[in-house]
Amino acid sequence: MRRVITIISFIFFIGITVVHSQQTPKNKMLDKKTDELLSQMTLDEKIGQMTQVDFNAIKKNVKDIAKYSLGSILCGGDSEPDDITAKGWAELYDKYQNIALKSRLKIPFIWGIDAVHGHNNVDGAVLFPHNIGLGATRNPKIVEEAARITALEVAATGIDWTFAPCVAVARNERWGRTYESFGEDPNLVKGMGAAYVKGLQGADLSDDASILACVKHYMGDGGTTNGKDQGNTEVDEQTLRNIHLPGYITAIKAGAKSIMVSYNSWNGQKMHGHKYLLTDVLKDELGFEGFLVSDWAAIDQLDEDYKNTIEKSINAGLDMIMIPYGPDQKNNYVEFITYLKELVNEGKVPMSRIDDAVRRILKVKFEMNLFENPLTNKNLTSKVGSKEHREVARDAVRQSLVLLKNDNAVLPLSKEKKIHVAGTAADDIGIQCGGWTIIWQGKNGNVTSGGTTILQAIKNTVDDESQVTYSADGSGAENSDVVVVVVGEKPYAEMHGDREDLSLSKEDLELIDKAKSSGKPAAVVLLSGRPMLIADALGKCDAFVAAWLPGTEGKGVADVLFGDFKPVGKLPHSWPKNMQQIPINIGDANYDPLFPYGFGLTF
Repeated sequence: MRRVITIISFIFFIGITVVHSQQTPKNKMLDKKTDELLSQMTLDEKIGQMTQVDFNAIKKNVKDIAKYSLGSILCGGDSEPDDITAKGWAELYDKYQNIALKSRLKIPFIWGIDAVHGHNNVDGAVLFPHNIGLGATRNPKIVEEAARITALEVAATGIDWTFAPCVAVARNERWGRTYESFGEDPNLVKGMGAAYVKGLQGADLSDDASILACVKHYMGDGGTTNGKDQGNTEVDEQTLRNIHLPGYITAIKAGAKSIMVSYNSWNGQKMHGHKYLLTDVLKDELGFEGFLVSDWAAIDQLDEDYKNTIEKSINAGLDMIMIPYGPDQKNNYVEFITYLKELVNEGKVPMSRIDDAVRRILKVKFEMNLFENPLTNKNLTSKVGSKEHREVARDAVRQSLVLLKNDNAVLPLSKEKKIHVAGTAADDIGIQCGGWTIIWQGKNGNVTSGGTTILQAIKNTVDDESQVTYSADGSGAENSDVVVVVVGEKPYAEMHGDREDLSLSKEDLELIDKAKSSGKPAAVVLLSGRPMLIADALGKCDAFVAAWLPGTEGKGVADVLFGDFKPVGKLPHSWPKNMQQIPINIGDANYDPLFPYGFGLTF
């Protein structure tokens, strides 16, 4: 069902104004350059600009970049060069960009990547807390600073575009992408999303250390029934606009020039074919002047016939199509280019729609100054993973921690006592970082170099008189003055992260039991991408800290545990008592969580 709200009533309802860029001299100049280039382009070259191909699909046919005048390359999950250092990525980018510059009109491509909590595809890069942790900080300034450093480290590898920030409003913790959301409240999300865009794009997109933001996933991805990834968001239009649209409004006002469309449906209709929401609302009503890109092979879900999916998605308002498959697989980029040209020649996709899409893409490229500076600024490469960047990430970590319990003032810990640290998660950078860390789903262990585990950070913090012992299973805790138990979820990302049961694992519960049986005061640190079911565990420990997925800088966790920084984090999600309560969100009629939205103790 769809209840159309007029522009006037919509503006009155949530108090916004339509966003249109001013016709400044710079904007007029960009329009002129764009129109001049567009007038020189053939239909083939225009369609090439609308085509985005994954690295794994193009690496065996690199000449196709110039042959088809491809507009974009991306590295999706697990798509990467052999050398994943900053230097390796920069060399790959320049090699491929030089091929693009051999095309007839020498139009540079734009390279996109999922740098969603730092430049998480690069070994040795600084990794920040995932968005759920940033939401807990309630501090747009630290979010903007984290995004600024992410932009610099991405730009240092040549890459110009990240698929971030995610402004999903996660309303059901079963959803495996909950940690990509800043929280359950649209007011929180819209502030943090705008700050993230500003940090990535800087004062001017043409700056060497600025990159293009891509706000995602438009829209309603966090509100699907039962939290199912790529599912169906079943709400009326007023609810959709109330909860899931505000983050896009503020992001556009902040200067966002690209938006990724979502896999999910709204009341049964896939977003990738939803002309009303993509064109009528986003482009016409809100005045979005950037370009829309599809998600990974997402248009394929519109129709069994690939040519029909292209027709539906382009006419709905999509400007660039993400095509992950290689030339030996179904629905590859050559098919896309061939079919879209046929559709234009058959009059099924109007030339005006093609020109609108390409104009949007080219204008952004001009605004980024890609034509003048298409290659990597090598002066930035040495800054990837720098000490200064790690200090900012450390600050983000300590601001993100939420203290849920602190009986008998167990925290802050004394630096002079005997401390026993328990749990494999305490000394595992992979668990600490979560999904989207070097590989798509993330993994346990030393997935990336640099950074500090929580155990290492504790050892580096205590005085010389103190003694820190460690065991994966909690054995030996009885010989200490206090026990720090680190538990949590194993890494996961989209699809694989959906859960029907958010209970702590059997191993984690046994670890907490062993700590309690030692008779020593125990503080539990939970690493997770969402609230977990912890009611039983709370009764078996003296202190409990929600540390989310803090990234590479475990020092930020130690700063709070030892009181060098008082906890300031506030829950970005209501914390449920049991699975029967999920979904539970602030404003519900019968609101009775274990901990309410915004809860957070301090010392």
